[in-house]
Amino acid sequence: MTSDAIVVLCTAPDEAAAGTLARGLVESGVCACVNRLTGVRSTYRWEGQVLDEGEVLLIIKTVGSAYARLEERILALHPYQTPEILALPVLAGAPGYLSWLQTVVHETTD
Repeated sequence: MTSDAIVVLCTAPDEAAAGTLARGLVESGVCACVNRLTGVRSTYRWEGQVLDEGEVLLIIKTVGSAYARLEERILALHPYQTPEILALPVLAGAPGYLSWLQTVVHETTD
């Protein structure tokens, strides 16, 4: 099945922010599902320093045609000045799941 599906990765500073982001994204219809993985450690360079902090990783399932609206919504809701937003293509998936994903995102954003 040809798919427009993408997975977007985004980190949040804590479970409260992750929950707000996840609910806001699903409720606005820019994605079908968001998984939250707690216990993530991120080591990164920011403003000349190397930082090591706990974060929550959001795994966001949507379609490429909704990406611009998704990114806009993340930027509006996110507490970070420059949040991680990385979109990865879905090469294959269960046909039923991909069909559900397309239907859910398109019926709420069209």
